[in-house]
Amino acid sequence: MSLNTRLLLALLGIPLLVYGVMAALFVVQEEAKSHDRLEERLEMAGTLLAPSLGAAIADTDLETLESLAQHFFEGKGLRSIAIFDEQGNRLVALGRGSATPLPSRIPGATTLDASDDTLLMQMPLYASTASAQIDFTTGWLEAEADLRPLTLERYRLIASLGLGGMLLGLLLFLFAYALSRHATRPIEEANQALYRLSRGDYHLYLSPSSATELRQLTLHINALAEDFQRAQHDLQLQIEQATSDLQESMETIEEQNIKLDMAHRSALRANAVKSEFMANMSHEIRTPLNGIIGFCRLLGRSTLDERQRDWLQHVHKACDNLLMLVNDVLDFSKLEANRLTLEEADVDIVALVDEVLGLHAPEAQRKQLQLVAMVYDDVPTPLSGDPLRIHQVLNNLVSNALKFTHRGEVVIRVMLDAYEGQHVVLDISVSDSGIGMSDEQQQKLFSAFTQAEPSHSRQFGGSGLGLTISRQLVQRMGGEISVESELGKGATFSFTLPLLAHNANARPSELALAHPSVRVIEAHRPTRMVVEHLLQRWGATLLTPSSEDAADLLVLGIDTSEASGESLEQWRETLHDHAGPALVLVNCSSFELPAIALPHGGEVIYKPFTRAKLADAVSQLLSQKNGATLPSVATAALPAPQSGIDLLIVDDNAPNRELLKAMLESQEVQVTLAESGAQALEYARRQLFDLVLMDIRMPGMDGIQTTQALRRLNKVWSRCPIVAVTAHVPSGEREQWLAAGLDDVLVKPVDEAKLIALLHRFLGLGAVLPPPSALEPPGAKAPPAQPPSARLPVIDLALGTRLAGGRQDLAKEQLKRLIDTLQESEIQMRRAFAAQNLGALLDHVHALNGASRYCGAPELALTVETLETRLRTSDLAQAEALLEELYQAMARLIAQRHTLDRL
Repeated sequence: MSLNTRLLLALLGIPLLVYGVMAALFVVQEEAKSHDRLEERLEMAGTLLAPSLGAAIADTDLETLESLAQHFFEGKGLRSIAIFDEQGNRLVALGRGSATPLPSRIPGATTLDASDDTLLMQMPLYASTASAQIDFTTGWLEAEADLRPLTLERYRLIASLGLGGMLLGLLLFLFAYALSRHATRPIEEANQALYRLSRGDYHLYLSPSSATELRQLTLHINALAEDFQRAQHDLQLQIEQATSDLQESMETIEEQNIKLDMAHRSALRANAVKSEFMANMSHEIRTPLNGIIGFCRLLGRSTLDERQRDWLQHVHKACDNLLMLVNDVLDFSKLEANRLTLEEADVDIVALVDEVLGLHAPEAQRKQLQLVAMVYDDVPTPLSGDPLRIHQVLNNLVSNALKFTHRGEVVIRVMLDAYEGQHVVLDISVSDSGIGMSDEQQQKLFSAFTQAEPSHSRQFGGSGLGLTISRQLVQRMGGEISVESELGKGATFSFTLPLLAHNANARPSELALAHPSVRVIEAHRPTRMVVEHLLQRWGATLLTPSSEDAADLLVLGIDTSEASGESLEQWRETLHDHAGPALVLVNCSSFELPAIALPHGGEVIYKPFTRAKLADAVSQLLSQKNGATLPSVATAALPAPQSGIDLLIVDDNAPNRELLKAMLESQEVQVTLAESGAQALEYARRQLFDLVLMDIRMPGMDGIQTTQALRRLNKVWSRCPIVAVTAHVPSGEREQWLAAGLDDVLVKPVDEAKLIALLHRFLGLGAVLPPPSALEPPGAKAPPAQPPSARLPVIDLALGTRLAGGRQDLAKEQLKRLIDTLQESEIQMRRAFAAQNLGALLDHVHALNGASRYCGAPELALTVETLETRLRTSDLAQAEALLEELYQAMARLIAQRHTLDRL
């Protein structure tokens, strides 16, 4: 605010403010006095008239009463007047009164009530008797005065005062303006001079003023202008010299910048070429590597001695390690080249963590380590993210923890870090009790191709890329990964995981128990905490191990070190003394477990166990004890299954379906066949199955789409084991299939031992199928030896018999069915190749590959598998030669059909 304005405000505003306050006080005071005078005048007039009115009412002299009322009404300028007798009857009413409700009784004293524009007076009327000289009430008077004249008078006063204020303000403004101009004009001239100085105009001179203060200011400004003139001259000389020196330096810097820019561009180009080369080379390496692995599998089906089979196993293991390294390099190169894209799909954290536990269960059992997962109850479901990449990161961290831990435990924790709106942040950690790391090792841990110690790559294996890839994946998903460790005391890897929660809700309880009593005996503290928490969440009542109360269920944890000698005998006694079913948790594989009798019934679960497996076991054991099925969230959608095991086989190839049925069907196992995904969905809506074997490539709905549709049916199907059975597993797609909802993958032809292990893993069955040796038919004659040749034999009945579960007649039937479809398959493949339709050709080749996996046709099986690998990794032009070889192999097999009857 300028000085001129301040002077105007001070000289004009303060007097006007004082005047306004005094005028307001005067108006308020005058209005109050006018109102008081009106009340006093009205009350005095009513008091003087009240005796006459009271006597007139007592004498019932209405004429006198009306005359007095008329005189009172006209003389006082009232709006209305009304006189009432003591019964409330209105005797006289003059003027236009308000709508004020009548009192229920005579007022005891005179009252005055003021509203917006009226003043109402109510006064009791008295009369006296001549004999007793006693006053008595005869009625009351109501008079209503108009306050609007007072309001009008107030407005007149305000207008007069306002007019006076305006005149005063005008006079003050003229005086203040003249005074401020006289006082501020020299200051404005000095301000203008300073402004010119600031703009570089140093050639100015101010005339001295008459006032002492202003004259000193003028002299100082003139001296400042002279100093600026001298400084400007000196500065100009310095600038010219500095400009000359700077120009020389800029020329030198420009040359350096050009060299640095060229070097930077060369480095970026080299890095891009390197990443592209790594991506292309790792992809190209996988193509022949898949062929080598395929040939090793086919070679393993041929007749080999023990030494050759041992060599083949070493070759196969080396190929698997090399394939894992190539996959890591490919992921790393994709991240470096920014070619990796994240998907967005529904993620069930509990199911994902349970899947990781299942993958690493054999390694944990082999090393006798406790592998435990804790997913906290406040983690909602489902969340939205990339399940494949989350699985990859968690799988890598658990694998490293198991690799560098020799004894103790590996614990997975999933906690809710933040939940705002539709955004969820999870805190996932993997802790181990392994060898640990020093601070120096932790600093370089996430560098590519680097491990904590150089010797670790030889001692423990690995490429040193896993943690680098995990860190970049976590950062791509918006999180951060860190490690806390101390040498010799284990390590904890933690990462935050931001996810979306569009349709997330609180996780429902897997069981709803009717408060059974359960005793938990488990030495491993994290495992005991998980089991006890889940049991309490499901509604169970926990008993202490030392409690003498009878328990409905005993949960007993046995370590591998305690599964022999005196410890084992003590556990057997504990199981014998418990008068009820027992759930035994053992940290070993089924092959290492000694015989443990369960005298009162029970079940054995192998650690690490999943939440679903524990819930199913608890529900089954308690329902057996109580003789009724417990209400369970997981089993409420469909009716209870029939006795025995129900399997569903989904495959579009009829021979494959029949062969799997022949291998699996028994008195304990009932098999249902479905030739398409749609038919499988129809069966699933009517019946509950214990296990599904699913083909991947099928017309219409493929295996992945069918699996996802089954998972969406209800909560029962969301937990039913579904295993992919396919003839070809492209590198990298196994993880995608598992992330899409499948529980495991079996490669055709299915080995009996693997099938038994699968049934034992998902259904807890170990003796449903006979061992492979028992499937060989007694007295079966070996096929005639094939003449030595450069290629595999056209027909190998011994191989077909082994693939058919030891049934030679079934092997012949499978081979005949295959031969009968070869001509039609060749027509379809030639038609697809002529139309350059890679997808259709790949479907026909994959179908033939799956059909040949179960038949004793090694030449055809090798050729069609090689062709499918070639089609998946290259174009049609490079597969033309293999197609011709396949047609020739098919012709040779068709020509051998008549020999099958003689074999």
